[in-house]
Amino acid sequence: MANNFFRTSNPILRGDPFATTDASQGTMTLNGTIHKTGILFLLLIAGASWTWYVAGAEGMAAAMPWMIGGLIGGLALALATCFVKTWAPLTAPVYAVLEGFALGGISAYFDQSYAGIASQAVAATFGVFLVMLALYASGMVRATPMLVRGVIAATGAVAILYLVNMVMAMFGHSIGFINDSSPMSIAFSGFVVVLAAFNLILDFSAIEAGAESGAPKYMEWFGAFSLIVTLVWLYIEVLRLLTKTRGRRS
Repeated sequence: MANNFFRTSNPILRGDPFATTDASQGTMTLNGTIHKTGILFLLLIAGASWTWYVAGAEGMAAAMPWMIGGLIGGLALALATCFVKTWAPLTAPVYAVLEGFALGGISAYFDQSYAGIASQAVAATFGVFLVMLALYASGMVRATPMLVRGVIAATGAVAILYLVNMVMAMFGHSIGFINDSSPMSIAFSGFVVVLAAFNLILDFSAIEAGAESGAPKYMEWFGAFSLIVTLVWLYIEVLRLLTKTRGRRS
């Protein structure tokens, strides 16, 4: 029901994105959102596979334009989709391909330093997603107001920390425990992985509420898009965590 909608810390689903009124083209359903999530995921994999192939066949220098273009283009389309949700049926698939280009390049880069780390990160991300989905579907974990407030606060704090670190990097400095392989850094990355996982719970709840409240049909694409955004974040954080643990052992 609409009154069961909880605010989510996913920036894509922040506020009440499903509270739109035009349902003349049909209404949002869970099955429809699941199908569209599958389509976006396949497009993401296709994009990532291409950049991975280019990196392996021609080297990282050849893959770099695809990766950077994917990062910039993906960010631009993500912002456009957030501001104009009716564009989601068109922008979400293109976003998935572009984000795939970025992830393929990033994965290839780290895999060249730590063989097999990309496949480990993919497997771990799938595992976390399935566990969180099972916990939510069984009712063992729900998006209670207390959980939502905690996840929002923690996600905001991490975002600010990353932003500060990015600004510092422009001047040749960084926050050590974010990037090094110290026990504190590994613990921090573990915390962020858990945080990203709980964002999935909030996203599941938001999408379910949107379907129950009869949101317009195009919001299925928007809901699928939001899940892909969270999964991309989760994958990157898992990859960072595995890189730190591998670096500490080497």
